[in-house]
Amino acid sequence: MAMDVALSSMMAASSSLFPSGSLLESLILLSNEVAFEEKAPFIHAKTISTMRRRIKLLAFLFEEVQESNSPLPPSSILCLTEIFSVIRRVKILTQSCEEGSCLWSLLQTESISNQFYQFVKEIGRVLDILPLSLLKLTDDTREQVELLHSQAKRFEFSVNAREVQRRDELLQLMSNKERNYKNKGLGEVGKIKEIFSSVGLRNMMDCDEEISKLEAEALKQAGTGGIIVVSNINNLISLVKHAKTVIFSKKENENDGGKYNLKFQHSNKHLDHSSSSNSLVQIPDDFRCPISLDFMRDPVIISSGHTYDRYSIAQWIDSGHHVCPKSNQRLIHMALIPNYALKSLMQQWCQENNINMNEPTKPYSSFGLERSNSKKYLSEEPVDHISASKAASDAVKMTAEFLVGKLATGSPDIQRQAAYELRLLAKTGMDNRRMIAEAGAIPFLVTLLKSGDPRIEENAVTALFNLAIFNNNKILIVAAGAIDNITHILESGKTMEARENAAATIYSLTMVDEFKITIGASPKAIPALVRLLKEGNSAGKRDAATALCNLALYNANKACIVVAGAVPLLIELLTDDKAGITDDALQALSLVLGCSEGLQEIRKSRVLVSLLIDLLRFGSPKGKDSSLTLLLGLCKDGGEEVARRLLINPRSIPSLQSLAADGSLKARRKADALLRLLNRCCFQSQPC
Repeated sequence: MAMDVALSSMMAASSSLFPSGSLLESLILLSNEVAFEEKAPFIHAKTISTMRRRIKLLAFLFEEVQESNSPLPPSSILCLTEIFSVIRRVKILTQSCEEGSCLWSLLQTESISNQFYQFVKEIGRVLDILPLSLLKLTDDTREQVELLHSQAKRFEFSVNAREVQRRDELLQLMSNKERNYKNKGLGEVGKIKEIFSSVGLRNMMDCDEEISKLEAEALKQAGTGGIIVVSNINNLISLVKHAKTVIFSKKENENDGGKYNLKFQHSNKHLDHSSSSNSLVQIPDDFRCPISLDFMRDPVIISSGHTYDRYSIAQWIDSGHHVCPKSNQRLIHMALIPNYALKSLMQQWCQENNINMNEPTKPYSSFGLERSNSKKYLSEEPVDHISASKAASDAVKMTAEFLVGKLATGSPDIQRQAAYELRLLAKTGMDNRRMIAEAGAIPFLVTLLKSGDPRIEENAVTALFNLAIFNNNKILIVAAGAIDNITHILESGKTMEARENAAATIYSLTMVDEFKITIGASPKAIPALVRLLKEGNSAGKRDAATALCNLALYNANKACIVVAGAVPLLIELLTDDKAGITDDALQALSLVLGCSEGLQEIRKSRVLVSLLIDLLRFGSPKGKDSSLTLLLGLCKDGGEEVARRLLINPRSIPSLQSLAADGSLKARRKADALLRLLNRCCFQSQPC
């Protein structure tokens, strides 16, 4: 009885998921869409045709069950729901084969064949438990379903031998791509034409459509962590462009009166000055490679976050350079990540100006463009970027939404790469940071902070740090419950960079006053910052010190910082030349001095006063100001011992007098106040 109720509930829940409101109606609709589709791809045609016949038999089963007007047995609900799931996945895969790149589909022959094989086996497993005896079926339909069941159980995995041969030939051509460009041997040209014809690429228009599909596939594959996969797709694009030029262009130009005669004119001159001024096409500065200063045909992002043309930056790296040419920042890896946002913008600009950016040219020199009816050349003059900015914004939005989808549903490898690309995308531009947040990235990034994968955690926390630069995102990050997860990275992150960026993120969040309270109330946040102050490298210690300074602006946090053991570490850092954070340490000490616990702990130091006297002479203006604040605070309210040590030190009074005369306005006031305090101490009846 309980089982029947559960199954009935499941049936009701399942029915609500289908567009027609009925499980059987949805099954009939879906199976007919798949089974009676007339369009067939060139690749996997036989496999897809066989799959459609199987689903057609199931469609007859569903229709007959519906026509019986009998209630479905509860035990069949789960079976039919599972069949719906399988058929839906068959539809998605079939559409992918039909609408996607035929060459990419050919390369994936074994993988796609295996997916269809798994679908057949899943149908067989469902039919194992489908209670046919409880369904009112004709003998003919029952026999057909039983035959389908039997065939599914006996079905063995196989791959079309002809397609495997074509795939291997295609891979060989891809590996010989450079030779193809140079030699264009008749044998290879014939092989390309044969392969292309077998997959339906028979003219320039087919090639143009295939290039668009391959570029869409490259965008789809971005974020999977498969740099090799994207590289293979780019090789395919190059091969199709080559085929388009070598095989189809001459014939079609003759047939179409030169309709496709759009080609780059290479010259040693930067501009063709013989052309009239009104024939100049102006290159937006953002479309130029910082290395070559030429139009980028394949923009890629390197680990510093800067974009270059793939060919130029590859030459730079191959020549032994391991720093970013623009920022001189050392590259943490040599991966070249396609900049799809910029490339989309560039493609739109080229379309608007009737320019073909896909023609291969290496090396990428300055170039002009010949059109079918007029000549135009790329110019050095600045252009109006308003429409380009709109396109760029749309491209970033699309890229952000795509990457967030990868964060939500991808494998760890996919999530790792997606988080890394979001990290780069958020590195520059407030609009980028806003659009990434609007795409819903923040909650997923917060969740990934506890993924257990060091690289995912590092990329996620760094992406959040970059996003937090945009003030509205600070609120969204805290609202997503990020404080505990960021603290987790700060406390036990697997890489020092992750811990540093967690500290920097906390500092950024504390720019909002109410978050100083929220973070200070977290029991582990301040102790984790103090721990980084002890264990971190120079950058980590600086990040921790600045975060503690900001937290110490809220009075209730000062005692927590002292209790966590920050004071001895901050005093030690005053003389750590390697850490180089003397000013930050001084500021933190001057802030915690404002609570009784801080004052008491700082007075315990036997070296601090002499250090502060030296800093009055040799410190930075900011350091001198903080040193005066500390000395003034230590001498007040029972600080006779500190005052005595100042008076007996021969360097203190001259340093204070110098600051009182020549220091900043704040320094003069504090130096005057400290000198007066010391003067009163000298004339008291009892020794100081």
